[in-house]
Amino acid sequence: MPRSSRDTQRDLEEIDRLSALLDSKFRIPGTRLRFGWDSILGLVPGVGDAITLIPAGYLLVKGYRLGARKRTMARMAVNVGLDATIGAIPVLGDLFDLVYKANRRNFGLLRRELELREASSPAP
Repeated sequence: MPRSSRDTQRDLEEIDRLSALLDSKFRIPGTRLRFGWDSILGLVPGVGDAITLIPAGYLLVKGYRLGARKRTMARMAVNVGLDATIGAIPVLGDLFDLVYKANRRNFGLLRRELELREASSPAP
């Protein structure tokens, strides 16, 4: 059964909230620098970055279920892999997490993909 645009919109809103929670929920006062639970948990050596792979993987699954193309899914997977790999490096990985924001990037990729698909689909 095809998904309604309302279901897709609800899923996108959920993905937006989760990616914001992971990458940009908090702001350092007096700056424009934002961070989320991915950066906070990444401070815990070893397990922090592993824990944040769970919601990042969930975002990938949601993208697949929403029908993202293989190319988009591959770009999203590269973002998660890069975040996990560099994030595992002490100090450098923590700084990288503050700047790279893989989950927000993945949300943007998925949103653009679905907007393009919507724009190119014939009107009923």
